[in-house]
Amino acid sequence: MRQIFLLLWTLLFAQCMTGQQKTVPDTIPSFFGEIKEAAQQHYGLWNRNLYGAILLVDPQTRQVFANESDSEGRLQRTGYIYTGILADNVIISNTSMEWSGKKWAMIMLPLPYNKQDRISLLAHESFHRVQSSLGFILYNTANNHLDQQDGRIYLRLELEALKKAVQAPSERELRHHLTNALTFRKYRHTLYAGSDTTENQLELNEGIAEYTGQICGGRVKNQVAYWIDAINRFFTNPTFVRSFAYYTIPVYGYLLYDKNRQWNHDITSDTNLTDYFIKAFGVRIPEDVRLRVMRLSGEYNGTVIVREEAERDKRTKENIAKYKRMFIEQPHLEIQFDKVNVSFDPRNIVPIEDKGTVYPTIRVSDLWGVLSVSSGALMSPNWQKISVTNPALINGNTITGNGWTLELTDKYTVVEDSKTGNYRVVKK
Repeated sequence: MRQIFLLLWTLLFAQCMTGQQKTVPDTIPSFFGEIKEAAQQHYGLWNRNLYGAILLVDPQTRQVFANESDSEGRLQRTGYIYTGILADNVIISNTSMEWSGKKWAMIMLPLPYNKQDRISLLAHESFHRVQSSLGFILYNTANNHLDQQDGRIYLRLELEALKKAVQAPSERELRHHLTNALTFRKYRHTLYAGSDTTENQLELNEGIAEYTGQICGGRVKNQVAYWIDAINRFFTNPTFVRSFAYYTIPVYGYLLYDKNRQWNHDITSDTNLTDYFIKAFGVRIPEDVRLRVMRLSGEYNGTVIVREEAERDKRTKENIAKYKRMFIEQPHLEIQFDKVNVSFDPRNIVPIEDKGTVYPTIRVSDLWGVLSVSSGALMSPNWQKISVTNPALINGNTITGNGWTLELTDKYTVVEDSKTGNYRVVKK
């Protein structure tokens, strides 16, 4: 049975905004101390101490710093911490993972310079480490409709309404903008069958984790400028497909916190978050959402958004045509998965209709070795294989092509299909 372990790069907007902390070993214990103190202070958030096994990893040297010993003796105690080196086949990313007999929260160094952002990141991944024990299912559902023109338009309008909600000077105006935000959301769901489910699944996974991180990081009151800046930066992402949940649920949660700071205790893997927030904020969605959003869009910069998205849609279609030629129509290398680990940047992926998704940058490890991609690869819809351009150079176990390198283990090689001109990885 094929097993797929998806390790998302949890690229929190805080890291992008505030710079990174120069890391020296002497500072590591203080980082662990910060998250330990924050987790204890916010114990009531989940009635659980989120502080536990953490790996801080330097992606350049693969050196790891841990707050606990591992179960297999791979780490050595060095003062107040444990250190070691990760093997080449271990994917480094911000995630939760099983390693050396324990479940860890892994975070890449350097950490954000800002203390609040640093704690938020550590708490986010610490939540992922325990989320299954809290009853949450791990969802990493793609939402390809959010790369479509209308999907992007009505997500941007929802977030523009949320920007006004966080600035609202009165309860009346807050309710007005929240009603409109949720109306844009409801209308978006009518445009794409099943989108209410797929968006909800990713928000239950990454949205709830990010809300947890923001609360532990102290983003509770008087954070208007922070959330406006965060949403504006989100709009600059090449795609919204996997990154939107880091912004929607934390903002709704921030706005609900004063009214019910334990609202998250109501949330389970079966919760429909859209319906939950409609009820929690006491708003009423109009029956004819289409008519309503047509009248509302002007209040939230709709004319500019529609124009920008039409221009983007034209560029996207040209890009998709290029990727189809590279990975489908022309000869290419296909690599089947067996037991795969993957890390990638969720901000810049490109859905290719029913053919899969192009990941401009991605790193994949499997029984056959490690594939590192910097110029695009096509992942199949069912996550069974990945395609890159044909090899340009085969030098023993090292295979290289246009923007990619494949390091094979000794038991595997690449062969060419003389009929199609495609290459594939096979056992020797």
